[in-house]
Amino acid sequence: MSGPDLQRRLRETNGSHPIIFITGHADDLVRERVLKEGAVACLSKPFSDEALLGAIRLALEPSNH
Repeated sequence: MSGPDLQRRLRETNGSHPIIFITGHADDLVRERVLKEGAVACLSKPFSDEALLGAIRLALEPSNH
């Protein structure tokens, strides 16, 4: 199952989980799609500690639950 497939499945069963994608295969079209479908962030490897912490902070905001 791909990441976007898992995102879709999670949304169908319980749409309240914030999702942060981490990928080693940067693809702007996939990134755009998963963000449009509700992902909090999509980080491409390598990424900084600050980028990860920023994404986690966004995911923990009440508006993302």
